[in-house]
Amino acid sequence: MEVDWASWQPKEYATLLFVVRDGHILLIRKKRGLGAGKINGPGGRIELGETSLEAAVRETREELGIVPVSPELRGELHFQFVDGYSLHCSVFVAGDFIGEPVETAEAIPIWTPINAIPYEEMWADDIRWLPVMLAGCKVTGFFHFECERLLSHKVFSELV
Repeated sequence: MEVDWASWQPKEYATLLFVVRDGHILLIRKKRGLGAGKINGPGGRIELGETSLEAAVRETREELGIVPVSPELRGELHFQFVDGYSLHCSVFVAGDFIGEPVETAEAIPIWTPINAIPYEEMWADDIRWLPVMLAGCKVTGFFHFECERLLSHKVFSELV
């Protein structure tokens, strides 16, 4: 069944934030929640009254103990799961942070070279949009999943 993206509405809103510095990207191995065990960027659901930027900063602080400096909105991702779950995710990039990344109850920090991102341990959509974003583009993505299997996708990009 195809997703009617024109009338699509998410059940939840979330964020991701990637710190990119000196040819490396700060990722996490999630310990709990959606995607537990997978590698991703820090992030999570937007709480009532928060902006997506506020949520991205809060989640990064909670998951890694750092505060990102001057995050920029660089992506809008739309996820529809066969079971009915749907999620809109705002993606931010920061070039620096305050503090030192530490392991928390939610995540283990992982610094990796941008040319060695472990996509095989990430969600199937990441390899389709993250390299484009890291190349300097703003991305918009639409992803249809059955559990962890990507059924279909569309990714659009524009130079920032």
